Amino acid sequence: MAGRIAADNREREILYRVIEIASSSLRTDTVLREAVDLVTEAVGADACLLYLWDPDLEALILRASSPTYERCIGRVRLGRGEGVAGWAAEHRESVLLRSEAMADPRYRYVAQLEGEQYQAMLSVPIISRAGTLIGAINVHGREANLFTEEDLRFLESTAALLAGGIENAQLFRLAEHKEEALGALMRKTIQVQEEERRRVATEIHDGVTQQLVSIWFRVHACQRLLERSAIDDALHELAATKDLIDQTLIDARSAIYNLRPATLDDLGLVAALNELAARFREDTDIEVTIQAPEEIRVPPHLETALYRIAQEALTNVRKHARARTVTLALRATPESAQLEVADDGTGFDLESFSRSRSRTSFGLAGMRERIELVGGHLSVRSAPGEGTTLRAAAPIEGAEVVA
Repeated sequence: MAGRIAADNREREILYRVIEIASSSLRTDTVLREAVDLVTEAVGADACLLYLWDPDLEALILRASSPTYERCIGRVRLGRGEGVAGWAAEHRESVLLRSEAMADPRYRYVAQLEGEQYQAMLSVPIISRAGTLIGAINVHGREANLFTEEDLRFLESTAALLAGGIENAQLFRLAEHKEEALGALMRKTIQVQEEERRRVATEIHDGVTQQLVSIWFRVHACQRLLERSAIDDALHELAATKDLIDQTLIDARSAIYNLRPATLDDLGLVAALNELAARFREDTDIEVTIQAPEEIRVPPHLETALYRIAQEALTNVRKHARARTVTLALRATPESAQLEVADDGTGFDLESFSRSRSRTSFGLAGMRERIELVGGHLSVRSAPGEGTTLRAAAPIEGAEVVA
């Protein structure tokens, strides 16, 4: 009896330490590293691996481990349902393998993790209170029958306590990321504003101003011709002047449209996207298909974000894709809006592109920052020879959609 009481007290003491770890730090890496050390000690494991679920990659990524396998952090990933941890995460069920763990049909051998050294294994999913998958914990033992049902229950309790700590740390990091993104976007906005002002000034100087000067000279020429009663020559100069005025109006309207399309303010996002697509067809001869409801009204800041993303995406298609067709699709529900731009162009190796982080980023960073600042998410799917699909989605409240 005394031994059981001592064991219960020991378990409570360890769980209190888990609570301290989960609540003492807002740094995910710190929480995970201390959790691995504590779990390893508590169950007498020879190795502990802690995976976090990455929804973008749809995979469990190794984020913390015993010292032996720290070199594998960030490099080992398990797809949905892959391996024992993937199975536990997908089915939301714990797994206890007392011996010959590698013989289990769910086991996936990863050479870097040296699974042949271990006989026993525990795998427990980490689930938030809201039911969201956060990750999974694996512990390994060299000896068979090292882990018991009590160890499994303890690990499940630990996972439940850690879920809150990890979730808080991730939310804190997300808030930090948004703050950093906001600062970067503010700096970039100032830079873009100055570049836009320089561009518009150049357009006005090289286009509108030069044409106005030409008009001025031709009007004076007409005046001199009329003074000499050279009516035919004056009419010719007036016709040329009229053509210059027409072109000046076109150039002025183009400069104004590029600054802010009036259609977006007057008729809304769908009409503005249709106008953008029509201009794109005229400029490039690339066929554009619009898929959108008859009308959708969302908050003005989100309309602007989605419109600018569409504008930048079409610019990328024109400059880089060598595409024949592009589809621009706008979908919405009362809770969210989604813009998708897909082309049949050359595409690119997304993984290599992500690693290189080249300055020729095709504007992806700016588009991602723009949609994230309105609470949304940007995803890109591409491969050489298979075109590119860009999808921007953001939450909205009270959107009005007309089919």
